Amino acid sequence: MSEKALQYLTDNRNQLLTKLNEFLSIPSVSTDSVHKEDVRKAASFLEEYLTEIGFKNTQQIETQKHPIVYAEYMEAEPEAPTVLLYGHYDVQPVDPIELWESDPFKPEIRDGRLYARGSSDDKGQVFMHLAVFEALMKTTGKLPLNVKVCLEGEEEIGSENLYSMLQEKKELFEADFAVISDSGMVAKNQPTILYGLKGFTGIEITVTGPDHDLHSGMYGGAVRNPIMALSHILSSMKNKEEVVTVEGFYDGVEDLTEEERELIEQVPGEDFVKATGIPETVSEKGYSPKEHTMARPTFEVNGIYGGYQGEGTKTIIPTSATAKITCRLVPGQDPVDIQQALEAHVKKVAPKGVTVEVKKEKLSAKAYKVEPNHPLIEKAAKSYTKAFGKETVYVRMGGSIPVVEWIEDIYQMPIVLLGFGTPDDRLHSPNESFPLDSFDKGMETLVYYWNEVNKL
Repeated sequence: MSEKALQYLTDNRNQLLTKLNEFLSIPSVSTDSVHKEDVRKAASFLEEYLTEIGFKNTQQIETQKHPIVYAEYMEAEPEAPTVLLYGHYDVQPVDPIELWESDPFKPEIRDGRLYARGSSDDKGQVFMHLAVFEALMKTTGKLPLNVKVCLEGEEEIGSENLYSMLQEKKELFEADFAVISDSGMVAKNQPTILYGLKGFTGIEITVTGPDHDLHSGMYGGAVRNPIMALSHILSSMKNKEEVVTVEGFYDGVEDLTEEERELIEQVPGEDFVKATGIPETVSEKGYSPKEHTMARPTFEVNGIYGGYQGEGTKTIIPTSATAKITCRLVPGQDPVDIQQALEAHVKKVAPKGVTVEVKKEKLSAKAYKVEPNHPLIEKAAKSYTKAFGKETVYVRMGGSIPVVEWIEDIYQMPIVLLGFGTPDDRLHSPNESFPLDSFDKGMETLVYYWNEVNKL
């Protein structure tokens, strides 16, 4: 079965790339209402392609904004498992357009890469799955397992309506496990199992003093400066050893096992100094930068503002100051509990003479982790290695994919993250691209994987 499908993908590579380019040419920018019909057009493209492949019950499930494309193939052998395939067909805005070397919605191949918005995130990776299903159906007339497809059009705006739909139509999306290809590998052609994701939460702190800006010469020494007060609050939340000093922040966090530290050590390391231009790295006491980034909680101030921002000097005591804070979480940390701990700390250390307001981030997610030796993960690693010719490495990622936590929460099913992007893909930036090596070897991986999973 695998050999015939692989030959089909080889023989029809140009036609498949042409079809992918048609998909990438649709400017399905979900954040911009100007592109509302384009988002719908991309959904229709997927609906038609899935029907053409041989999926049944293909439909666009309406939401309050952009539709979810659903389809199913439920004709596999009686004992075959059912997979829920998740992806998204919406893309990020292209601004600043002047930094693109080619039109973001006119795909172009240069130096072995396919340049277009969505080529990596996530249209290209979604399309690879559909192309593999096409190859299997065209060569064998069937798929080796049952498949339910859930492709949304709102991932780039926080999946505003997906969670409610997964709950409302729980039976429709029910499966034995889920597969998501909305991630990447640690390096080009380095097969990578992503077995853990961090959670996410945040707060916004606003410190208010006088009801209008004051002359610093007339009131300095009598009035608390809100920027200084905010600085005091922030400096009390993490120490020089990168340890968060908020009471309860680390409650429930399990220490890294020696086995996990060995897995992380085997991952090819990014040169943080070279990649970022910093003079040296810093990380939580007792942990390497890779360990801290991949598997330990983080606390970051993402923005801070207040007072005079113009040229020169303006001698004032400003009326207010604000800071935006986000935390990446690990298993054992609950986003709600973390928000409450942060708020309690802020109120505890807030100095006199100002009022402090804490606004909690609405979008939060718990961390996700599956055991690296889970049979579904072992099959994925085996398939990766067979296609790419390299041993697969295992990583936990510092980023967050909220839908992963939602699927686990609603369905309690294992989730396999099969990503084929690379660090050079420039996600969300001008000149986004996807390596054709990943396109070819990624589809080969998927052919092996679907046939391997059927043996479980």
